[in-house]
Amino acid sequence: MAVSLLTALIALGLVHIAPQLVHWRGDGGFRRWVKQLGDTAGPARVAVTLGVPVVLCLLVTWVISWLPGSELWRLIFSLVVLLYCFGPHAYEADLEAIIKASDQPAREAAAQALSDDGEAVSWNAVALGEATAYAALRRRFGVLLWFFLLGPVGALLYRLAQTLGRDPSLQLDAPARNAARAFANVADWLPAQLMVFTLALVGHWDAVIGAWKRWHQQQSPNSWYVEGPGFLGAAARADVQVDIEAGDGYAEERIDTLGELIRLRGTLLRALLGWLSVVALIVLAGWMS
Repeated sequence: MAVSLLTALIALGLVHIAPQLVHWRGDGGFRRWVKQLGDTAGPARVAVTLGVPVVLCLLVTWVISWLPGSELWRLIFSLVVLLYCFGPHAYEADLEAIIKASDQPAREAAAQALSDDGEAVSWNAVALGEATAYAALRRRFGVLLWFFLLGPVGALLYRLAQTLGRDPSLQLDAPARNAARAFANVADWLPAQLMVFTLALVGHWDAVIGAWKRWHQQQSPNSWYVEGPGFLGAAARADVQVDIEAGDGYAEERIDTLGELIRLRGTLLRALLGWLSVVALIVLAGWMS
């Protein structure tokens, strides 16, 4: 895990210094692969679509293990895969584009980049906070969690699953789309749960945990499997709403939407640092044992 942590720190540093690095990630090859499998359908199509890239990634990892200086080559390969999986664009750069936009129409247009499934993002603090939380989950936290657990294979599988399950421009038959969306939701469940807990720790504990509990009480046990991790959206909305109410922002026109976005960006940064700190402690514990 020490190599994985070092790789993640390098990747995050590169993305911070040069956000354009994640823009080189193109979906052209993956889209052509999806199109080539048009003669298959249903869950089998999803399994083949995701399985072949994962097997190739495993094969490269195995070959690298036999090379001289394998640790260095493993770090380089993992770094390339992680930067690819952070794409197609860094959500931090999307937030900066919103904050630095010259006028209101430009801000609203820039906010649409936070959506990964084609859903429009409304210009209000609560909706923008929810969209930001989901973007952070699918472009940063989810990728990192599966990278730490399963290496580059885990990060690649997660990223491709999200693309296949949520990109409406990909031409899939209905059974395959449903299966792909369900798999993407399953891959989201663990990082989304951990994100809620982390947001509660670094944000408003009572509001976030209360929203998380209410969501689970009101929804059927398997709703997250079909509709996605709505508990994260509920937690993000609660975190934003309690801050608005604390500032007496009862009327929509009085809410500082940009201010809330900046505050949430700081909260997510603290959450990310918390995750990295936990991984660092695990690495140190392994060295000392």
